[in-house]
Amino acid sequence: MGFRKDFFWGGATAANQYEGGYLSGGKGLALQDVITGGDGRQGIPRRMALKLADGSTKFIDRRNEDVPAGAVPYIDENTYYPSHVATDFYHHYKEDIALFAQMGFKSFRMSINWTRIFPHGDDEQPNEEGLKFYDDVFDECLKYGIEPQVTIIHFDLPLNLAVQYEGWLDRRTIDFYMRYVETIFNRYKDKVKYWLTFNEINFCRDYTNLGITEASKRPDKVAQAVHHLLVAAAKTVILGHEINPDFMIGMMINFSESYPEDMNPLNTLQNIVEQRARTFYTDVQCFGYYPEYKWIEYKKAGIELNMEEDDLDILARGTVDYIGFSYYSSSVATINKTAKKTQSNLTSAVVNPYLKANDWGWQIDPVGLRIVLNRLYYTYHKPLWIVENGLGAIDVVEEDGSIHDPYRIDYMRQHIIEMKKAVDEDGVDLMGYMPWGCIDVVSAGTGEMRKRYGFIYVDMDDDGHGDLHRAKKDSFYWYKKVCESNGEDLD
Repeated sequence: MGFRKDFFWGGATAANQYEGGYLSGGKGLALQDVITGGDGRQGIPRRMALKLADGSTKFIDRRNEDVPAGAVPYIDENTYYPSHVATDFYHHYKEDIALFAQMGFKSFRMSINWTRIFPHGDDEQPNEEGLKFYDDVFDECLKYGIEPQVTIIHFDLPLNLAVQYEGWLDRRTIDFYMRYVETIFNRYKDKVKYWLTFNEINFCRDYTNLGITEASKRPDKVAQAVHHLLVAAAKTVILGHEINPDFMIGMMINFSESYPEDMNPLNTLQNIVEQRARTFYTDVQCFGYYPEYKWIEYKKAGIELNMEEDDLDILARGTVDYIGFSYYSSSVATINKTAKKTQSNLTSAVVNPYLKANDWGWQIDPVGLRIVLNRLYYTYHKPLWIVENGLGAIDVVEEDGSIHDPYRIDYMRQHIIEMKKAVDEDGVDLMGYMPWGCIDVVSAGTGEMRKRYGFIYVDMDDDGHGDLHRAKKDSFYWYKKVCESNGEDLD
């Protein structure tokens, strides 16, 4: 059978990791703009500089420390922030899109930066210069027959909404978000058909995504903020279909596979519990209601959501058209508290002895992708789209300028083989495949440049040194064959 004739081969990026130009064209500050770089292999975290309520300043680990109440993030002038330049799509978009076209992209996943359109998030009027920038980007894509797929928000909540409203904890943020959504839907309704609401919504759980202080100490705050996210996502689907009935609006989730450690029934039960950290979001956005286990969980924790009268109706009416998901690795579920840990996508994972891992400890599991495709499709019966998948690695530029990355080619080949089995043998309806960081971007988890994913090398290092020139890796030519053959030529 093979992949469908209109299969979307392409690649994926995010504005806060790729775009740069962090204050260009009237853009305001987003939360991601105040996060520094780090070192994933040395355990040096990404940090955030804060001005505290008592007037003092400090840096915190953005992943493991809460932002205290009354603290305000700021940009420390003596610190390097990788996202401020990133790999400068803002000034290189024509060159980059031309390279994507050379590879044979049918689609390109990117995000719109909310603060490029509404610099403070709560502005009454949009920033025309920001709107014009994305007009130009979409026009450039369409010139080559590349279908844009747009993530509406990719971890870049406006900083002002976190400081003034405590982000998604405040119901008013839904209204600010919907003003932004209505603006871009109307502006680009004839240029963009495929949309995603919140990037990896199951990872929206701390200050840097939700904008709420002391999040880990107040699970009731997180639950309320997540409810507002889900209502906003459903409102997005409803509004989008009103503006353009041809819109395809999907959800986006990180859906890593997990396995029970052994045949101990308690480990199988633990696996079900860990899977719910993902399926809760797919349940709500595909079925249109909160699953029973979540209500029980909230009741036991003493959490009572504040809802408006029509919230549940909005969730029921605003179910998504397709499921977009990221897949990089898998993990093991166990009740054994001493089990050996490794790293995974933004979380620590238990080591699986049957799998190899990359340089950052992420376990490589192509078969797990086929399992996820089956799990999602036969649970929700909605079209699927792999919108992130790839291998972070250190690439070496040879003396002649060539970049040989057989490890990246092998990783993707094995995953595409399993994708094809899911389509041919399992009957999964798969829309497309978008490898992450199709061009080198800043790592979201570690803030590094040396952790590269792209088919295209960008000359920029972890300290901001480099001339940003683009160079084709071996994987560029391999993926070109994949696109041209609709996934048949994987040699």
